[in-house]
Amino acid sequence: MNQTSVEDLPKVELELLLKAYRLMLTAKAMADTYEENKAICSKYVHSTSRGHEAIQLATAFHITHKDFLSVYYRDESILLGIGMKPYELMLQLMAKRDDPFSGGRTYYGHPSLRREGMPVIPHQSSATGMQAIPATGMAHALAYLESQQLLNLQEGRVVVCSLGDGSVTEGEVAEAFQMAVLKKLPIIYLVQDNDWGISAKGTEMRAMDAYEYAAGFKGMERIRVDGADFVESYQGMAEAFRIARQERRPVLVHAKCPLLGHHTSGVRREWYRGDNLQEHSLLDPLPKLGTYLLELGMSADELIDIAQEVKRDVQIQYEQALAAENPDPATFHLHEFVPTPVTEEKGTRTPANAEKSTMVDAALHAVDEILRQYPEALFYGQDVGGELGGVFREAALLAKKYGDDRVFNTPIQEAYIIGSTAGMSAVGAKPIVEIQFADYIWPGINQLVEELSKSCYLSMGKFPVQSLIRVPIGAYGGGGPYHSGSVESTLLNIRGIKVVYPSNAADMKGLMKAAFLDPNPVVMLEHKGLYWSKVPGTEDAKTLEPDADYVLPLGKAHVVQQASEEQMRQGNSLTVITYGMGVYWAKSASKQLAGSVEIVDLRTLNPLDYEAVEASVKRHGKVLVLTEEPLMNSFAESLAGRISRTCFTSLDAPVFTLGAENLPAVPLNVELEKMMLPNADKVLAAMTELLEY
Repeated sequence: MNQTSVEDLPKVELELLLKAYRLMLTAKAMADTYEENKAICSKYVHSTSRGHEAIQLATAFHITHKDFLSVYYRDESILLGIGMKPYELMLQLMAKRDDPFSGGRTYYGHPSLRREGMPVIPHQSSATGMQAIPATGMAHALAYLESQQLLNLQEGRVVVCSLGDGSVTEGEVAEAFQMAVLKKLPIIYLVQDNDWGISAKGTEMRAMDAYEYAAGFKGMERIRVDGADFVESYQGMAEAFRIARQERRPVLVHAKCPLLGHHTSGVRREWYRGDNLQEHSLLDPLPKLGTYLLELGMSADELIDIAQEVKRDVQIQYEQALAAENPDPATFHLHEFVPTPVTEEKGTRTPANAEKSTMVDAALHAVDEILRQYPEALFYGQDVGGELGGVFREAALLAKKYGDDRVFNTPIQEAYIIGSTAGMSAVGAKPIVEIQFADYIWPGINQLVEELSKSCYLSMGKFPVQSLIRVPIGAYGGGGPYHSGSVESTLLNIRGIKVVYPSNAADMKGLMKAAFLDPNPVVMLEHKGLYWSKVPGTEDAKTLEPDADYVLPLGKAHVVQQASEEQMRQGNSLTVITYGMGVYWAKSASKQLAGSVEIVDLRTLNPLDYEAVEASVKRHGKVLVLTEEPLMNSFAESLAGRISRTCFTSLDAPVFTLGAENLPAVPLNVELEKMMLPNADKVLAAMTELLEY
């Protein structure tokens, strides 16, 4: 342990020691049962806590119902320690209907729990380091809500984030540690070090252990404990919780543990461990605690009786779990999203005496109004705080108006910016975050996919992630390969998130409000070339600004230009299905084809208003799907394929598509950029060919 004197250490009462011993026996009996019934229990891959029980139970005994817990896949003893029953864990092991965490949808040891009297355990992925960012986001939310007097600081809520030693080498863990010390967050990082990955030893994976590594994060308290010794672990965790609760700063606890079970049931320890198995068995925390109890006066017969009682009880619960119902297959599709409260357009879109607003100003005003109305809302990202207020001035003066706790800059950490919102949401904060350019979103994709998108579905709706992620997107005259990209097709391949793409100021404001109020993760793509309506042909992106109560539901397309009845009767009309800058290319091109072109602005790409698409296609029989993205394998091509299938009998020509050339990046030179991207002339040529088909 660290430099705490023996006299200062809390005494561990016999009653608590016996509770720990009983639960260690429970964890062992469960592991033995699974091994004895491999044909059943290894149907789905699982891990157990054998060897880690002492530190896990020591941790669990300090957690309260007001705290937040992020576990990793080996933490079944923590779950037993907070009061979960073996039966409940076995329901997850066997993917049963009444699995309390996921209803049979996710692996053993992957909890998500909201239960009175227990800590909140938000959903998380397989926890090989990725959980550190959402967990730190939880602590960040606690600190923020306490700063706004929305939570009582004196209650000393903390977050516990459990990590395996191998996961600490992940770059995302470094991002989490950096923010924890930068913001002085109340979080305990428990690192359980058994010196193994799967088949790789610690010496193969790292140059230092987690305790040594954490020394590089100034402000991180560090504690070492023998994770196989319950008393030392309990005393060490007592100090960790004291620091986090009272001093409100981060702590890393490094606990050395033996690995007595398999890494997972799918990787058998005997294949590669050799003599190491015998070495680790000598460190088993169960007999160590049993010996200590004998020294305190317990008899061997008393301990044997406890063991036999536990074994019988675990067997009964195993048989009950085995007989439990499987999930109803008809429910497989439920809980991708939770319902949004915004289902109708409300408020005034064109108020009397309103002035025209650019898209960037409409977005700024929307965020300003949200921050004013919702004290739990906060806004962060690179350069959005302080004097600059965003590289596009889209957050101008908000930090001065609302303070650095609510509007602040982050390091260059896209993973943290995105992933922290999962933790924020679980605690009750409502984050709005910004990725500076769409081309910069890639480091955050892991968090978007693994943590945000799956949370609602895998927690059976218990943990939807309320997250509004703003992303400036698209080419804008010489931005080059790192500031001009379009990424919507990649995002649309991530299930469980919504994707919005406004094309004018009024839509920007209404969709921004709806996206914030949506309890699910929403990525809002904002075209830089439309922000100020300076690009020729984009003047209509500047509109009258709606009032503060205006909301526009996601998933509602809009016909921004109609074809004439006469051209439609003559069969000389088409529809353009598009969004973003495509709306203005289509408008400009259609001036040469008076009355022949209907333009549908999708506004939201997921959920997609396909009814509006079908209706428009059936009105005209000819359709052009227009995008700024490179066309091959894009959302536009997918949509075109769907139209071809569902509207086949209404089509008078093949479905045309137009997008950027299939190149890996947008070139810097503006003439090269023009050659790559669509424009009004290219759109006009496609329209003319389609009308003449």
